[in-house]
Amino acid sequence: MVKERSAIFIIFGGSGDLAHRKLYPSLFRLYKSGYLKDHFAVIGTARRPWSDDYFRETVVTSLKESFKDDEKIMEDFAQHFFYQSHDVNDSEHYIALKNLAAKLDDQFDAGHNRVYYMAIAPRFFGTVAEHINSEGLKADGYNRLVIEKPFGRDLDSACELNGNISKAFPEDDIYRIDHYLGKEMIQAIPRIRANNSKFEDALNSKYVSNIQVTLAESLGVEDRGGYYETAGVLRDMVQNHIMQIIGAVASDEPEATEAKVIHRNRTALFNSLKVLSPEEVDKDFVRGQYDTDDLGEQKAYRQEDNVASDSQIETFTAGKISFDSDRWSGVPFYVRSGKRMPDKSSRIDIVFNDKVTDFGVRPNTVVTLLIEKVDGQSILINGIDYRELDQDFIELPTAESADNSREAYESLIIDILAGNRIHFTLWDELRSTWKYIDAIRQRWDSQTADFPNYISGSMGPDSSEMLLERDGNSWIWS
Repeated sequence: MVKERSAIFIIFGGSGDLAHRKLYPSLFRLYKSGYLKDHFAVIGTARRPWSDDYFRETVVTSLKESFKDDEKIMEDFAQHFFYQSHDVNDSEHYIALKNLAAKLDDQFDAGHNRVYYMAIAPRFFGTVAEHINSEGLKADGYNRLVIEKPFGRDLDSACELNGNISKAFPEDDIYRIDHYLGKEMIQAIPRIRANNSKFEDALNSKYVSNIQVTLAESLGVEDRGGYYETAGVLRDMVQNHIMQIIGAVASDEPEATEAKVIHRNRTALFNSLKVLSPEEVDKDFVRGQYDTDDLGEQKAYRQEDNVASDSQIETFTAGKISFDSDRWSGVPFYVRSGKRMPDKSSRIDIVFNDKVTDFGVRPNTVVTLLIEKVDGQSILINGIDYRELDQDFIELPTAESADNSREAYESLIIDILAGNRIHFTLWDELRSTWKYIDAIRQRWDSQTADFPNYISGSMGPDSSEMLLERDGNSWIWS
C-alpha cells in the first residue's frame, strides 16, 4: 500500500524547462498514485512576475504534453501550486518565501517538512543555500536540499561549491541528483548482485576480462551548444553518469543495504582510481568531435548554434579506467559516450574470461545489462535475452515491483521524501572522480585536437576501436 508523504516543495527556477519537463510530471505521477495527495504544496520561484493562476496554467499545459488524463485531475493537482517572484540575492524575498511556506504548511498540514529544489544555474546554489539558512526558512521537520548537476566544472570549483552549500546544510541533508541513478536497471543492480550468487562471485579480476560502459546518443547537441562549449562529454557524461554506473557494478557488495554502507564501498572504489599522468592520458583516453554526415545533411558540431567555429570541445570520448584494488587490479573498464552515434544505447557489457567455466558458464561469456531496455529486454547473455536460456548464472529477481517501472525523476523524488540517499551522489565520491577527470581535462586543454574527426552516424573516431584492439579486445556494441 502506498504511504502518503507530506512536504512543502520550494522549487527555485520553478518557471524553467527542467521543472515543467521533468519535475511537475513526476510529481503528478506521484499524485495519481497517492504518494502525494492532500498534504503537500509546491512553491515555484523565479524572476518572472507570474500570478498563482498563470503558474498553474503553465503546469497544466506541461502535463497535457505527457498525459491523457481528465483535465479535472490536472487542475486539482495544480491547486497545490503557488508562485512567488523571487530575486535570489534579495533577503526580503526569502522572508516572504518563509511566510508563504509557513502559511501553506498550516493549510495543507504538511508536517513542517521542506524540500528545496535547485532547478537553477549552479552559480546560484551557494547563494540560495546561504539565504535559506540565514533567513530562517528551515522548519521543524526535515529540510532537504536537492541540487542538479553539474556539481562544479573541476575539482576546485566543486570544492568551492560544496563548501558554500555545506555552510548551510549538513551532508546528510544534501541530495545531488544524477538521473541515471533513478533508472530502473541501475537501481536493480544491487538486487541482481544480491540474488545471483554465482554472478556476484564472478565479479572480480579472476573471472572478468573487461567491463564496458557505453552511453551513446544519436542526436547532436541540439539547442545545448552554449552549455556544451563549457562542458564537453567528459564533464557532462563521464565524470558523473558513467562513474556512478561503474560504482553500482564494481563496488564491493555491502553487508547491509543501508545508504551509508553502500556509499562507503563506492567511496573506497573511487579512492582506488588510478589517476593518469599526461602520458597515460594520451595512451588511455581518446576524444572526438562530430562532423556532418556523408550526405552533408546534418550539421557538424562547429556549425551548431552558440558553438565556436574552431571549437576544441569533444562530443565523444572513450577511455580505459583502472582501479588499484584487490578486486579489480588488472581489469580494464572501457568507457565511451558520444553524440551523433548510430543509435541511442545505454549499456553495461561485462566480458568474462575462460575461467568463468568454474560456474558452469561458457568461456568468454558476455553479460549485458541494458540501462535502456531494447524491445523489452533488460539482460542479455551473449546477445540473447536471458529469459530464453536455461541458465542460473544471472536473472532479474522475480519480485520486480511496480516501483521499478517509474520514470527516473519520479523514483528519485520518492527517495528524497523518504530520506533514502542510496541513489544520490556523495561529496567524497565526487571529490575522487573530479580528481581523476581533471587530469584528463588539463592534458586536453594543453593540446590542440584535429577536429572534427568522426562523421555523424558513425561509432566515433577510429582511435576508439584502436584503444581496445591494443589490448586484444573489442567493443561489444559496434
